[in-house]
Amino acid sequence: MKKGVVHMSNRSVYRKIAKQNGISMKEVKIEMKAALEYAFTSNDDSIIKAYQEQVPRRGEVPTPEEFINDI
Repeated sequence: MKKGVVHMSNRSVYRKIAKQNGISMKEVKIEMKAALEYAFTSNDDSIIKAYQEQVPRRGEVPTPEEFINDI
């Protein structure tokens, strides 16, 4: 584990984001999914694509859980 890195469960991450934005955890997941879909399918920049290829995922676009686990 990296020094100074705080690890949170996915649920804790969703809860914190939801609280900060005054929305439900379900809404956080929906918005994250939409943002990831857009980010991973609408950009042709080679530098961005190179980073995206490093994100572990099962499909073309990572799930919010896969993305959170990678950051």
